[in-house]
Amino acid sequence: MTLSFLAVLFILKKFAWKPIMSSLQDREESIEKSLQEAENARAEMARLTSQNEQLLAEARTEREKILAEARTMKEKIVNDAKSIADEEAKKLIVRATDEINKQKIAAIEDLKKEVAGYSVAIAEKLVGAQMASTDAQQKLIADQLTELTKSHPQQAN
Repeated sequence: MTLSFLAVLFILKKFAWKPIMSSLQDREESIEKSLQEAENARAEMARLTSQNEQLLAEARTEREKILAEARTMKEKIVNDAKSIADEEAKKLIVRATDEINKQKIAAIEDLKKEVAGYSVAIAEKLVGAQMASTDAQQKLIADQLTELTKSHPQQAN
């Protein structure tokens, strides 16, 4: 029995041992290669996940930047519109004030003309009634000339 065991062992060693060992070594290399590929795939997934997170962070930052620019632009447009409206309102107020002043001056001038006309008419009636005599007219003319020369001495010369 020992002799047959040794004979089978010798035959196995001579013919089957090398192919079995070679097959086991190939299997071991295949498993090691698969494990290495799995590790590489895991590392690649981690890298891609990290890169994806980085891209998302950049996209969020860009979005915030765009929103901030949009807010700034909106505020600028609103402020520009307000300042333009304020300027237009000020111009309208100035024009209205000028027009009111012109109308006021014109009204005062018209009133002065009317008052002067009424005053002259009243004065004519009063003077006409009081100046029935020539002596009274002469005295009034002399008084008026004296008063004019006192109020405007340079024009009298």
